[in-house]
Amino acid sequence: MSTDLNKKLEKDVVIEKLTVGTELPQRQHTATNVSLFMYNAAVWNHHRIHYDETYTTQVEGHPAIVIDGPLQGDWLSQAALNWAGAQGSVTSFGYSNRKASYLGEVLTSGGSVSAIDVPKRRVELTLFIKNEAGEVVTPGTASVSFK
Repeated sequence: MSTDLNKKLEKDVVIEKLTVGTELPQRQHTATNVSLFMYNAAVWNHHRIHYDETYTTQVEGHPAIVIDGPLQGDWLSQAALNWAGAQGSVTSFGYSNRKASYLGEVLTSGGSVSAIDVPKRRVELTLFIKNEAGEVVTPGTASVSFK
């Protein structure tokens, strides 16, 4: 992680100082053959589109190896968890993969505050994974409760 991101993550979120539209720190993700292999081994996903380029391009018709949708969901959950810090707990989370992403693409995760309920100490987040063209390929949402 970058030094700037580490500094942002070290700061506690003060719910009373948040405003709708406050942006979460963005983080870039570049999957590699090794990282995809390791992720798929860990989650017991044997679908060949995530590691076998010949199969992926010649049989399934993709232009390159496909980056897992669940991996992108993990990146989104990390965005919410890192932002919430030690004082926050993610109480609900959801995402949807809308467009395939491929090995070699640099993807960016981030989001923003979409609603704040100070008395209940709850914040709603709108999350995203964007591709290099700036298209949201994986939108998501999270609810965060604070101590």
